[in-house]
Amino acid sequence: MPLSPIPVIVVAELFGSSLWFSANAAAPDLARDWGATVADIGFLTNAVQLGFILGALGVSLSGIADRFTASRIFAASAVLGALFNAGFALLATDIPTAAVYRFCVGLCLAGIYPLGMKLIVGWAPERAGTVLAHLVGMLTLGTALPHATRALSAAWPWQAAILASSLLALIAAALILKLGDGPHFERAIRPSKLKPGHALAAFKVPAFRASAFGYFGHMWELYAFWTLVPVLIAAAGADNAFGIGNGWLSFAIIGIGAFGCVLGGRLSRRFGSARVAAVALAVSGTCCAVFPIIAGAAPVLMLAFLLVWGAAVVADSPQFSALSANACPPEVMGGALAIQNAIGFAITLAAIALGTAVFDSLGTRVAWLLLPGPILGLIGLAPLLRTRGQH
Repeated sequence: MPLSPIPVIVVAELFGSSLWFSANAAAPDLARDWGATVADIGFLTNAVQLGFILGALGVSLSGIADRFTASRIFAASAVLGALFNAGFALLATDIPTAAVYRFCVGLCLAGIYPLGMKLIVGWAPERAGTVLAHLVGMLTLGTALPHATRALSAAWPWQAAILASSLLALIAAALILKLGDGPHFERAIRPSKLKPGHALAAFKVPAFRASAFGYFGHMWELYAFWTLVPVLIAAAGADNAFGIGNGWLSFAIIGIGAFGCVLGGRLSRRFGSARVAAVALAVSGTCCAVFPIIAGAAPVLMLAFLLVWGAAVVADSPQFSALSANACPPEVMGGALAIQNAIGFAITLAAIALGTAVFDSLGTRVAWLLLPGPILGLIGLAPLLRTRGQH
C-alpha cells in the first residue's frame, strides 16, 4: 500500500528531531550525577547547535543538499544521529565527553531538518506554508518529546529516555527511505556536478533577504526560550503546579508550539505567511517583555501565560521557511534553506550562552534579553508586510 507522503514526513520529523533536546530532558539527572549547572546544560545545547551550524553549512556550500536525493541524506543522518545519541547515553561520563557526542548529533540534525523541509515542499509545493507548518510543528513536538519521555520513565535511569530518542530516529530513517523524494525536484536532484556556494545566490533576491532577516531575529529568541523553559517554570513558582512536575509542564509549554505552527499554517492560507509571522513575532515579543513583571503570580496564570508564549514563539518559523522557499529557485532550495538555518542557529549560540550564563543572577528577567530578537525580526520582515499576497 503506497505511503501518504505528508503524514509520513511529519511523523519522521517528529521522531528524528527528538534527538535535539534529549540531553535537556535529563538535566536534573545530570545535575545530580555529574554536578551539571544551568550553564553546563546550555553548553551541551550549544554543542548541538554548533554541530548543526557546521553541518548545515557543509551540505549547503558543498552543493550536496541539491545534488543527492533528500530522502537518502535524511535517512543516513537519522541513523548516524541515533548512534551518536546512544553514545552520549552509554559512553559519556562528564560534560566535556557528552559535548562531543552532542556536537555529532547536531551535525546529523543538519541532514534531518533542512532536508525534511525540502522533502515536504517537493511533495506539495503549492501548499508550502501549510505543509511546512505541519513539519515545524512536528519538529517542535519532537523537541518537547524527551521531556515527556523522561517524565514517563522517572523511575528508570536517565539513559533510557535518551535511548528512546535514538530508537525513534531509526524509525524515522526507515520511513523516509521507503517514501523517497517528491516529483517536484525530479530534475533538480540530477545536476551534472556539485556547485559549491551556489545557494548563496538566493540572498540576491530581496524577498529571500527579508524573510531570512526576519527568521534571524526569531531565532535569537526561540532556542534560548526552549533551553530555559524548565528553569523559567521553577523561577516563576509554577514548578510542580497541579502535581504533574516540571517534565510534563516543559513538554506542554514547548509542545504547544506544534499547535501554534498548525494554526499559523491555516491562517497563512487566508492572510499570507508574512502577516502570520509578524503577528507571532509580536505576541512572543510581548511575552518576553511582560513575563518578568508577572512572574510569581498564581500558578494557573503563569502556566496559561507560558502556554501562550510557547505557542507563539515558534508559530512564525514555518512561515519564514515558506517565504524563503517560495523566493528562491528549486535548484538551490535545499542549499538556500540550509544556509539560512546555519546562520539562524549561529545566532542561537549567543542567545543560549548569554541566557544560561546570567540566569542565576537575573532569574525571570532573563526574558528581557530575548526581546531584541522579535523586534529586529519585525524590522527585517517589514518589506514583505508591504507586499500584498505573500504566501
